[in-house]
Formats: sequence, structure tokens, C-alpha cells
Amino acid sequence: MPDRIEQRARFDLIRYANVWEDAGILCEALRPAPGRRMLSIASAGDNSFALLAGGAEVVAADLSPAQIALVDLKRAAIRRLSAEECAAFLGFRSSATDRRQTYEQLERDLAPRSRDFWRERLDDLADGLAHSGKFETYFELFREKVLPLIHRRKTILGLLEPRDRAGREAFYESIWNNLRWRLLFRVFFSRFVMGRLGRDPEFFRHVEGSVAERILGRSRYALTVLPTHENPYLEYILTGNFGRSLPLYLRPEVYPEVKRNLDKLTLFEGPIDQAPGEGFDGFNLSDIFEYLDEPTSVEVYGRLLEKARPGARFAYWNMLVPRRLSTAFPGRVRYLETESQELFARDLAWFYSAFVVEEVA
Repeated sequence: MPDRIEQRARFDLIRYANVWEDAGILCEALRPAPGRRMLSIASAGDNSFALLAGGAEVVAADLSPAQIALVDLKRAAIRRLSAEECAAFLGFRSSATDRRQTYEQLERDLAPRSRDFWRERLDDLADGLAHSGKFETYFELFREKVLPLIHRRKTILGLLEPRDRAGREAFYESIWNNLRWRLLFRVFFSRFVMGRLGRDPEFFRHVEGSVAERILGRSRYALTVLPTHENPYLEYILTGNFGRSLPLYLRPEVYPEVKRNLDKLTLFEGPIDQAPGEGFDGFNLSDIFEYLDEPTSVEVYGRLLEKARPGARFAYWNMLVPRRLSTAFPGRVRYLETESQELFARDLAWFYSAFVVEEVA
């Protein structure tokens, strides 16, 4: 039997209100541009909107009706609101008006299923969509219950101050990396706790070894090698919002392009390999192979390959399960090792263990 994640995990809730993958390196890998077509995992929509900003046509697919409803509402907000109004409605900034009233202005642009979904969840809009996901609630628990046991507020905010690499390493080793940090991190980001409070236990079915140890190692990289003062993902985890660095699609220089190209976005509820269309130039596959066994991963990749134009690129992340699918299709797809590693070295969403870019021959 195929290893179908939709038969093993829940998809009736908003799991991710934001996309926790670096849109910057994704766009560099896939090179969206007018005349190019992208097939993208929808998730919370952020990276699909970022690809749209490049002028490409984007088909965004997701197994979850909740995630599709979320992207649909974000699209309506972008269509009707200014950048500042959209940021306020989504919860990135304070809002002078009740967000539920703003929703009433947007509802007419939604698909009927999206309308039904949000009509039952109007209270979820009160604090902003950006904070409505299970994963965001997980980080809220870490921020409010665990971090105060490790460091004082002043120290936590000090992590976000601008420093060069030597300064970040000194801060981490002499101040941040205490015994409480290592101990509580290993507990909170363990397979058991993360599977029940943050992701889904089934997402770890194919993971071997310690989940917490691997994420802890990547966290050290993020807090020492990468610039902490301009990392939006770190800022959200520590403070509860994207403050100085908004997600790419909401930035002032990008938002007008997203708005201009909204009609090039198609939403599809279902497996990405069953999404309509062909002749795609780029594939944003998120980390979907993390949840599938290797034979099913190869099967899905092969079906996507049939939709690809010559020279098309595949981009996807490995978090805890190593996958490089080009090895199953020698001569048809090649792994772009140097580019993959150079982009991964700059990946601000540091939880992953690899970023894979492959190109169709």
C-alpha cells in the first residue's frame, strides 16, 4: 500500500499560519519570472506569494482544506488591502479596527468552502491569522512557559541585538548556552512533545535518531553563524511576532508585485502530484518527502517529473529524514550540489538539515 500521509495525519486544522521555510533562498533556487510556471506546496501561502511576486504563474496545492482556506483568505486580504492594512489584519501589526469586521469586506472574494470554514472560526481572526496555527501556538508555549525558565527577558532580547559572528559566538557560549537551555530544549523539542504539541506524531514516522539533538545543533548554527538581528523566524519565536523583518511577500518592495500578479495564482486541494497542468519550470516541494517512505517519495517525484519542462528545477527541504530523489532518476535529473549548499548556508529557517535543488536534464 502507498504511504499516504493524508491517511495517517489530521489535515482539518490550520497547522501552519506562516510558512517556516526561507522564501529568499527558495526564489533564488527556482528563479520565478514572467512566462514561467511554478507548482508549489501551499502551506500558509507565504512562499507561493513570494514566487508570484517574481511574475510567475503559480499553482499552489495542499492536502489540507484548512490550509487552502487560509491561503484563500490571505489572497483576498492582499487583493483588497494596502500593505499596512494587510499586515494589521494578519496580526503582524496592531489593528485599529476589529479584524472580524475587516473579514466581512473580504468574504465575497472567497471560495464557498473557504467561506464556510471561516464563518465557523471568526473568533480565530481576532488576534490575526498569523497566530492561528498549531505550530505558532507551540512556539507561544515555548516563549511563555519555557524560555523564562532559561533566561531573563533582557537576555532573550539581547540575542536579537546586532553583532558580528565573533560577538554572536561569544554571547552564545558565555551567556546563552547554559545547562537549563540544553536540558529544557531537549525536552521541549523532543519527538514526543513536538509531535503532540507542534506537528503531528505521524510526521516523525520515518525519522531515526534524536530529534532534539539535531535541532539543537542547527540552533547553535542559527544563533552564531547567521545574523540573529535580521532573522524573522527567530524574532517570532522569541517575541511572538515578525517585527523588524516581515515575511518576504509582505515587504514594501515586494507586496505591490504580489498584488499585481494575484490572478496568476490557482489553488488546488489535493496531493501536489495530482494538481492540474503541466509544463512547470519550478517545483516548491517544501519538506513533503519527510513524511513519506522512500518508495512513495520516488513515485510522487516521478509523477511530478512528468509535469516538468526541460531545465525545470525542484527545490525541497530535509529536516530529519535524508532524501535526495534525483538519485532515483539518473540521467533525467541532476543534483545541484554547490548551489544547494550555498543556499542552505544562508537559510534563516534553520530547523532543516538540508536544502536540495535539482534540475531536469
